[in-house]
Amino acid sequence: MTDFLTKTNCDRCGAKLTSRIMSRFNEDCICMTCEEEERKHPDYAKAVEAELAALRAGDYNYPGIGWSGKDGRLP
Repeated sequence: MTDFLTKTNCDRCGAKLTSRIMSRFNEDCICMTCEEEERKHPDYAKAVEAELAALRAGDYNYPGIGWSGKDGRLP
């Protein structure tokens, strides 16, 4: 995550970044369009809950549950 603030392009779609956010699924730096799509993913709630559980346990470097693609499902 050391390059999060200096990235110029979205890790998912490659679009120029005007604003950015960290993915809930992995360590991708994504644009707001990709973040909107990510929120629609069927496993989004699972990714959010796993991240919150890691934070509550003191894991501030949690890498996420993994990104399975826009329409992919996680086990």
